[in-house]
Amino acid sequence: MKLLHLDSSILGDNSVSRALSAAVVEHLRSGAPGIDVTYRDLVAEPIGHLTGRYLAGQSPEVQHDQALQEDLALGGRVLEEFLAADTVVIGVALYNFAVASQLKAWIDRILVAGKTFRYGPNGAEGLAGGKRVVLTVSRGGFYGVGTPHQSFEHAETYMRAALAFIGITNPNVIIAEGIAIGPDQRQASVAKALEEIGRLEAA
Repeated sequence: MKLLHLDSSILGDNSVSRALSAAVVEHLRSGAPGIDVTYRDLVAEPIGHLTGRYLAGQSPEVQHDQALQEDLALGGRVLEEFLAADTVVIGVALYNFAVASQLKAWIDRILVAGKTFRYGPNGAEGLAGGKRVVLTVSRGGFYGVGTPHQSFEHAETYMRAALAFIGITNPNVIIAEGIAIGPDQRQASVAKALEEIGRLEAA
């Protein structure tokens, strides 16, 4: 079994989403000691944002300079990592109501026609539906169902939409919110999230 572990928080050791994603990986490893884990830190080694040159460069008729060759090669590796994984664990932090731009750049490299989705007579069809995905989402305030700021939340909702588009319609989502309210709330939210992680099916 292959597991791809991604982190996107810019807060390093102070990140809740990173701590929770690591806890998920540890939990899954405990149930499958031989699991093969690939880790990608999207902040320490950022992926360039999608460009017109990158899209055009996928045509064999386009001449590639060194920078474009390297960008295309990176995009290919990122896509292959995702395609090879049986399970994907992603640390997702909410910044200004959306995902980190580093995570958006990764999403732009895996939503690829003919690889993770295709267009047919009935529209788009996801091709990655056999994967298990676990999202560990951290939010400074409260954005859950029924809260005044529910409509401001575009991290969890974005990730669910992007994953559903490629066929992954039922990700496990672990949320710790209100972590910027104060230390007591942060501790309580993290503890609750860790309890949920402990109940995840390990295999």
